[in-house]
Amino acid sequence: MCAAHLAPKSVLRPHYSREKRKRTADKYVQSQCAYHIYMNRKETTEFLTNLLIATRLSDRKYYAREVTLDYGTVHPKRIDVMEFSPAGVIYASDIEKGIFTCYEVKSCKQDVYSGNGLNFYGEKNYIVTTMETYKAIQDDMRSGKLDKHIMTFMDAPECPEFGIMVAVPASIDLRNTEETYREYENPTPLDTRMDWKLWNICPQQRQWHRERSMSELLFCMLRAKHNGANAI
Repeated sequence: MCAAHLAPKSVLRPHYSREKRKRTADKYVQSQCAYHIYMNRKETTEFLTNLLIATRLSDRKYYAREVTLDYGTVHPKRIDVMEFSPAGVIYASDIEKGIFTCYEVKSCKQDVYSGNGLNFYGEKNYIVTTMETYKAIQDDMRSGKLDKHIMTFMDAPECPEFGIMVAVPASIDLRNTEETYREYENPTPLDTRMDWKLWNICPQQRQWHRERSMSELLFCMLRAKHNGANAI
């Protein structure tokens, strides 16, 4: 598309020559692109994953990306990010009291229902997504449709407990209800160049009972590291 169609009329003076209008429009579009990074679905997923790691997992945390359970079977299960949180690192009893958190990164509502994975096998489980996606699935959360989808996908008798984190500008004071409400009503586009953070907008209500053994999950995290996915 021609830059002149992208620039607002306020920057294009009526008396400008055709060439000057084009130069002015090109300059305007370049200045706008300096503040935005246009993201597709894949880039949104990568942005959210990197944000999760940078803001929640970077400080002495034990985690791995793309952790596969039931590897080599007909139905392998892949978790986007898995974290292990021991009670301590000195005594064996502290390590044995550790808990696992599973994070599934979803770029949009279609991604939530795509069948690519909502694998919640930890004591804590989270969907990491955008504010727009959270708003889009709220009705499904209230009606139980999302729970049924997770149960069907996991072939589980009940839906595991899980929470939702959304990306918001780092400048927002999460204790200020006016600021958070404004962001909820008019979410800041992810392509805006600024500092971001994750808001635990829908906290997990209680710790879930993990059925997989600690040895199995730690081995799967270690294998993810061996495969070069990033890890502990």
